[in-house]
Amino acid sequence: MLVRRAVVIPDQHAPVQDKKAVNCALKIIEEVKPCTFINLGDVGEWESVSSHKYKKKKQPPLEFILPEIDKEAKAVNAMIDQFDEVLDSIGCKERHILAGNHDEWCDDFVFNYHPYLPEYTFRNLCRWDERGYEYRKYNEVLTLGKLSFIHGAYCGPTHSKMHLERYGCSLIYGHTHDLQRFSMTRLQDGGIGSWSLGCLKDMRAEKNTWLRGRLHNWNHAVGIVDWWKNGNFTVQVVEIVNGKAVINGKELVG
Repeated sequence: MLVRRAVVIPDQHAPVQDKKAVNCALKIIEEVKPCTFINLGDVGEWESVSSHKYKKKKQPPLEFILPEIDKEAKAVNAMIDQFDEVLDSIGCKERHILAGNHDEWCDDFVFNYHPYLPEYTFRNLCRWDERGYEYRKYNEVLTLGKLSFIHGAYCGPTHSKMHLERYGCSLIYGHTHDLQRFSMTRLQDGGIGSWSLGCLKDMRAEKNTWLRGRLHNWNHAVGIVDWWKNGNFTVQVVEIVNGKAVINGKELVG
């Protein structure tokens, strides 16, 4: 007997989320009606506090930076509101947020430079406690049954293999923006696997100028996970192509 179903979403990077992909993810949640929702982080792009923004440049006064953060935070919260409205409508109360490396830039801005502005931490900017989410810091592990979740710790062409070998347990993560899976069988506890879930970010070159025209292998997707009482689980990776996905033979258009 199944005891839990979750929808898992990867990196959104608001305000440069792909709106069609996000809308499709919202429709997937409505269709699947999970009891658990997991956001793998990089909820915002957070260019306003990026560690790269003022590299080799003089940082402007704080009164010029704060309005930029406020504007970006407003856009990020507007997107989160979309997910919360759908989750409220289906009665999904168990919600988890796993901060990503981009989200962590907000905390760096506060703790390393402006400790008198605690309202600008990622946790406070997005009101996660008020929203009812269980909060985990960057790469703090969430484990449900025999499956764990993090934002993502490694990149490279074989990142799913590296995640599985380093963590030694079944794992779902985001961070890399692409789809990848690796599995292995161990003598003592049988099969384990790792899944990279892609992203929900706008993948167009003009929205990712830092790539300088380089091609990438990113994909839009979300995950659906079902658990049995003994902690065993199944993972379904649902690809979103041009804002469209298929669930149980039904086309969902974002």
